[in-house]
Amino acid sequence: MDVLSDVIATMRTGEPRSALARWRAPWGQAYLPVPGAGFQVILQGSCWLIPAEGAPVALGVGDVVFLVNGRGHALADTPSTPVPEPACDPRDHHRRYAPPPEDDGPRDGPGAVTVALCGAYQLDPVRAHPLLADLPEIVHLPARPGRDPEIRAAVELLGGELARPRLGMDALVPALLDMLLLYILRSWFAEQPELGTVTGWAAALNDPAVSAALHAIHREPARPWTVEALGSHAGLSRAAFARRFAEMTGQPPLTYLTWWRMTVAERLLRESDAPLSAVAAQVGYASEFAFANAFKRRYGTAPGRFRRSERA
Repeated sequence: MDVLSDVIATMRTGEPRSALARWRAPWGQAYLPVPGAGFQVILQGSCWLIPAEGAPVALGVGDVVFLVNGRGHALADTPSTPVPEPACDPRDHHRRYAPPPEDDGPRDGPGAVTVALCGAYQLDPVRAHPLLADLPEIVHLPARPGRDPEIRAAVELLGGELARPRLGMDALVPALLDMLLLYILRSWFAEQPELGTVTGWAAALNDPAVSAALHAIHREPARPWTVEALGSHAGLSRAAFARRFAEMTGQPPLTYLTWWRMTVAERLLRESDAPLSAVAAQVGYASEFAFANAFKRRYGTAPGRFRRSERA
């Protein structure tokens, strides 16, 4: 896998959720925090995102908001509109939360209509990748002519499925949500070089040498990589590669390699019944003993005990 796909596949747990919501001004809707990430896409009208901390953000048609840490927030027609309880739990979306009629509920007023596509992704914080730590608390992708046609296509398909439930919806919606998540992250990371970003994971993923080494690690985590071998893969000398990798990612190449191997091992122990020797081999350890020592340094417990505790 490429780095971004691999990271999301590793962090994802459970099913994502989404729903269409419709309001008439004046209105306000609170959203509970979620153990993962949330998103809002404005399909009609306009509104304000009111974060738990910081200034409100004006949103218009086509705007996409990605809340990296799943913080509680609210949407409202104006920043001063009261936001009533109860708050919506985005994890209930898709199966139990349907778009309300335009005249439904005391929150609906006589004013302009706003329609939003709301939802949440479950992401395991234990497997959190440092590239997500580089994202701002709120990723706002304003709608611009010709920008992000893939996002627009995914949103249109999602909106159609949620507005008109049909056969196959339960399989299609999670797949479309996964697409939307990757498109949002791809768009943000691709935009950073234009903004002059020269360090951090956005720079690393856009740097030909460092990204080549990262993709190599993710494609073959079990390979006996050395700094020299990774540097050769990146087309740089050992010293130049090590310096460039550390400047952009904040850690030496082999430190990242070990961290990623342990992250993959943790997922395999949770999700598979593979013997410990097989798990060790898949993440580059020739013996269970060496693997167990490395795993214990990272997680504070032996691999077998970790697996049993996760399944208790």
